[in-house]
Amino acid sequence: MRAPPPWWSHRGAVACALLPFSLIFGLVVRLRASAYRRGWLRRCRPPVFVLVVGNLNVGGSGKTPVVVALAHALSARGIPCGIVSRGYGGSVEGAALVPATGDPARYGDEPVLLARETGVPVVVGRARCAAVTELLRRHPEVRLVLADDGLQHLRLERDFELVVLDRNALGNAWLLPAGPLREPLSRLRTVDAVVAHEPQQVHALVPDEVPLYGLRLEPEALVSLADPSRRLPLSALAGQRVHAVAGIGRPERFFATLRALGAEVVPHAFPDHHPYGAEDLDFGAPQEWRIFTSKDAVKCQPYARPHDWVLMVRARLDEALVERILERMNGYSSAGRAGVPAVQGAAQIRS
Repeated sequence: MRAPPPWWSHRGAVACALLPFSLIFGLVVRLRASAYRRGWLRRCRPPVFVLVVGNLNVGGSGKTPVVVALAHALSARGIPCGIVSRGYGGSVEGAALVPATGDPARYGDEPVLLARETGVPVVVGRARCAAVTELLRRHPEVRLVLADDGLQHLRLERDFELVVLDRNALGNAWLLPAGPLREPLSRLRTVDAVVAHEPQQVHALVPDEVPLYGLRLEPEALVSLADPSRRLPLSALAGQRVHAVAGIGRPERFFATLRALGAEVVPHAFPDHHPYGAEDLDFGAPQEWRIFTSKDAVKCQPYARPHDWVLMVRARLDEALVERILERMNGYSSAGRAGVPAVQGAAQIRS
C-alpha cells in the first residue's frame, strides 16, 4: 500500500490536523513497550531461536522476499526453520499449518506464498505465541522460527530483530494516523540489524551502531501461471506488450522491473492483499500477455489464461547478515537455550 497523499507532507492540512492523534498514538506505543520491558505485561518465551522480520510502516516494504531468502539461506546451513505469520486476509481461527497448495482466502496470500517458495513449515495465527506453539507441536525438529511481520507483536520474545526499511514507504515519517509509521524511527536504535533495497537512501536514518545491509531483488524467469512446469527466459519480455498485475505494497517497483527487462507495460495496480475476482482481470485480449507478481499469482491461478506468466524474483541478501544471525544463534546455543527438546504432544512455551 502506497502512503496516501496526506502522509507525504509535513505541511498538509489533513496531516497537521491528525498530528495530535499521532502524539497520543506514540504515547500508547511507548507505554506498551515499557510495560513489556518492565514485566507488567507478560511475554512468552519459545524454547527455540526466534528471528523477527518486520518494518516500521504500514504497507509493504519487501519483508516477504527477505523471509524467503533467510529461510533458504539458513536451511542450506542445516538449520531446521519454520515460519509464523499473522495470515492477513485469511479466515483461520486460532493457529493452522499452511499447505503449499492452500487457499489464500483461508490462510492469506503471503503465508501460502511462503509455504510454496520456502518448503519449510508455515503456521498462521493472529496470536504469534499460539502460532509458534502449533508450529513446534507439528514440527518439533524446528530450531529457528522466522516471525514474519512480528516487530510490533511484543508478547513474543525474540532473539534477533531485523527491520526491512524502504525510504519510499516512510512518507512524512510521522506516526499513525498523520503518517504511515507504526513505531517511531527511534525504534531503529533497539533492533539488531536493518536491511534496505537502497542502503544509501536510509543511511542517515539508521544509528551508526546498528548494522545496515543491502538487499537486491533479482528477476530470474517467467513461469506459467496455469502450468508451473512451463518457463520462459527473461529475454522473452523484450519488446513484448504486457498487462502487469500487482496488488503489493510497491507496485511501481514491479512495473519498473518489467520495463527494465524491455517490456511495454500496461500497469494494473490493486490494493495490497487484494482478493481478486474474475472481473478484476477482465482486460486484454486472450492472446495478450498478463504478468503477475508471485504474491498475486497464488490468488489469480483460478483465472489463468494460456499467456499468463509469473515473474519469479529472488532476494539476494548480504552474506554478512546471515553470518551475523548465525553468530547470534551460536551464542544462544552456548547459553543453553537452543535445542531444547519439545515435550511430547506440545512444545512448552514459557509465559
